[in-house]
Amino acid sequence: MRVRPASKDDLDSVSELWREFDHEVPPPTHEGPADVEKELAEVAEIIESELAFVAEDDDGTPVGFALARDRGSGFGTLTDLYVSRDTRRSGIGTELMREILSAFRSRGIEQLDLEVLASNSGARSLYGRWGLRDEVVIMTGSIAELEEKLGSQEASSFGSIHLQSDDLSAVEQAVRQFVPRLPGGSRGSIVAPPRNGWIAVYDDVCDRNPEMLRRLARELSSRTDAVLCVLGLERDELVRMILFERGSIVDEYLSVPEFYGPLPPGDVVALAANPTVVSRLTGADPATVRNVARTAPAPADLPPAREVLATLAEALGIEGAEHGWADAPQIAGAVLVERV
Repeated sequence: MRVRPASKDDLDSVSELWREFDHEVPPPTHEGPADVEKELAEVAEIIESELAFVAEDDDGTPVGFALARDRGSGFGTLTDLYVSRDTRRSGIGTELMREILSAFRSRGIEQLDLEVLASNSGARSLYGRWGLRDEVVIMTGSIAELEEKLGSQEASSFGSIHLQSDDLSAVEQAVRQFVPRLPGGSRGSIVAPPRNGWIAVYDDVCDRNPEMLRRLARELSSRTDAVLCVLGLERDELVRMILFERGSIVDEYLSVPEFYGPLPPGDVVALAANPTVVSRLTGADPATVRNVARTAPAPADLPPAREVLATLAEALGIEGAEHGWADAPQIAGAVLVERV
């Protein structure tokens, strides 16, 4: 096997190898079928005026090629690298790449890039072993699927606070004391009587701002010394649970930990529910909590968020977590606490 610079005389054989590549690797869905004539014209132009190498077997038959462009200012692009299927794993691709690197170096090029389809796992694995890394990721999807996922209605958020207590008057008094301190102009709060040992609190501003829900929960936990659980739906796509004990967070769960942006690995782990802690504070079965409170990289990888919220609340023995302040007046015995 030998690798040499390609010339005009190699255009037909390189074009044939390019067609093999085009048939082997489907085009990206966001671009559609390749314009073969246009692509082959570009191949001819690179062979004529840029960097082009061809690999031949011992019989002189072309079995691979590499094409590259000098973009100037020390940057180059590997536009094509292909080895015929029957001659792979014999080092031909590596030899072609070495020639490209040598040619780049002679031109003062210090940095190169290339494009590779996500579906081309073999090429991506090879490039990764060479030391190339992802810099830009192109994401694509069908309009119909995106519209279905996003929906046509505004995403809703709501949440509720649940205290392990039967002292309704004490909780109501604490709500009257702390809600006026929350910024945002709450239109009122609702305190629902104990169900399964949990008193529920709903508030208008807490539905609109999950951070205010967390803030009110911390205040109520400090004031009442009760075990307190926050359950919330955020943007119709993820579920949050926070457990408080004496004003401190002892466990927090977010169904999609990096929904709002990348997090350090330790923070991602911390946002997975701790079944042992949840069981100690709520009496829930640890195995059930582990099964229900699952996390994933994206909402689409989990059941619908409202379903996750309902099953998690059921596991904790909590009623009334499936709605927010606007629906809470329908709860029997609920007390409306107006803001003063």
